[in-house]
Amino acid sequence: MAPISRTIALGLTIAKASAFSQPPLVSRALVTTASPFLASANGAANNNNNDKNPTRQPMARRMIGSILDLLSGGDGGMISPDQAMKGRPQKMAGIDGLRHYVLGNKLEEVPDGFEVAVFGNGCFWGSEKSIWRLPKGIHSTAVGYCAGYTPNPTYNEACSSMTGHTEGFRVVYDPKEISYVDILRMFWESHDPTQYMGQGNDRGSQYRSGAYYFNDDQRRLIEASKAAYEKALGGREIKTEIAAASDYDKYGGLWYFAEPYHQQYLAKPGARPYCSAQPQGVSLPPFETWAPEDLKEKHAPALPEAFWKKHGPVRGCSVVRFDNEPILESSY
Repeated sequence: MAPISRTIALGLTIAKASAFSQPPLVSRALVTTASPFLASANGAANNNNNDKNPTRQPMARRMIGSILDLLSGGDGGMISPDQAMKGRPQKMAGIDGLRHYVLGNKLEEVPDGFEVAVFGNGCFWGSEKSIWRLPKGIHSTAVGYCAGYTPNPTYNEACSSMTGHTEGFRVVYDPKEISYVDILRMFWESHDPTQYMGQGNDRGSQYRSGAYYFNDDQRRLIEASKAAYEKALGGREIKTEIAAASDYDKYGGLWYFAEPYHQQYLAKPGARPYCSAQPQGVSLPPFETWAPEDLKEKHAPALPEAFWKKHGPVRGCSVVRFDNEPILESSY
């Protein structure tokens, strides 16, 4: 986001609950263009409990943030750590003990022997749903803010591009049941990784594509699959950010949970079927053609090609139309 856009967005962020009801901060043209979303955000601002109005507020703020980025040229430049908002030591309220709306497990827990994966592909609502629907091995999914500089950011702050975070999803999975490679494949195929700092109409650093690794195996699999997928996309350059989770320890950590009303948003009554991700309808090449030789046995996919032919992402974001329950193994 260009400096002028960041200034506007910051002004919008620091006002009461939803500053998008403050039209003097933006031009008349912006207010006219965004009037449906301003009205929606203003309605949400009159209710201090975000959980009671989970559908209107996120959409309005997402659209306003994207409009600001588009007006600034949509280049989505990253803020520097020293310019980022300071944040707070308190963790997100309402996450302790919160259970997955579909799977029923606690969002924060990582059982013994289970592993964690974190990705960002522009739209965390749809991204999360594509993973919790996998037929086996998924203990929980969650949405949040990752790879930024501000401790414990809020949705408003992350959408201002002033924290450096991207909207991400976290997966706790059983590697005995499902492979990291299965989750990685869904990540690549569920969005357009060649877009820079955005997906579809959602523009800005908060919508950038990212893959974040917790060990060397994950790093090597991400890098090898990226090279293979780039070729499958006809040589179009993949812009996905690849970084170690530990790179963000000095900023408080890689991952922060988003507000409870965002968790499993698309499964909740009244949710708007919105997803800006742009799947390309292109499959990741077969695992054996790109995987490092010493990782082929350990990380072999658990999901057969029949699953991907029946349930894999298609061009355009379609996950919002699918059932919320996990896919049955008997269906493919």
